[in-house]
Amino acid sequence: MYSKRVERLIQALRCMPGVGPKSAQRIAFHLLERDREGAREMAEALVDACENVRHCERCRMLSDDALCGICASSSRDAALMCVVESPAEVMAIEQYTGYRGLYFVLMGRLSPLDGIGPEELGLDRFEQRLEEGEVKEVILATNPTVEGEATAHYIGELARERDIRVTRIAHGVPLGGELEYVDAGTLSHAFSGRIDFR
Repeated sequence: MYSKRVERLIQALRCMPGVGPKSAQRIAFHLLERDREGAREMAEALVDACENVRHCERCRMLSDDALCGICASSSRDAALMCVVESPAEVMAIEQYTGYRGLYFVLMGRLSPLDGIGPEELGLDRFEQRLEEGEVKEVILATNPTVEGEATAHYIGELARERDIRVTRIAHGVPLGGELEYVDAGTLSHAFSGRIDFR
C-alpha cells in the first residue's frame, strides 16, 4: 500500500514509547508533507546523538563527555547522592527542585523476571562511589512501583552496610490534588507514610 520507504519510516517511528501504528503514520505523513526540513534536522540530530552521546563515567547520565556537566561541576555537594531510574528523572529534579547534590542513574530497576539484576544497573560502580567515602547521604528517588521499591530497598542496604544515611523521597497525594481523584495505590502509600502534623 505505502512505498517501502514510507513503510520503513512508519515502522521506525513506532520504536518510540506511546507511538502506535496510527500515531506513527500521522507523524510520518506530517514530516513528509509539511516539514521535510524538520525531518532532516531530526534525522541529523538522531544520528549525531547515537554516535556521540555516551554514559557519564561517574553517574551514568547521558553525556557528550566522559563526565557529565553535573559530575564535572565543583559547585555540587558531593556528600549527597540521589539515585534515580532514568535520565528523565535527573532532568525533572534539576528543573523543579533546588537539589544541588550528585546523582546515580540506574537506567532501569531490578526485575529478575526480565533478567535485570544489580550488574545491569551498574551497582558495582555505585558501590565504588560509596567506598570512596565522599557520600554521606543516599537519597532514593526510584519510582513507587513494586520493582522501584525493591530496587530502593536493595540500594538502601548497600548504603547502610557502609553506615551511610539513607533517605527516601516522599510519595503520596500531590499538592492541590483532591482525594476522590487519587488512585488507590497512591492513597494507600500516603496513609502508610504519614508524618506528624505541626
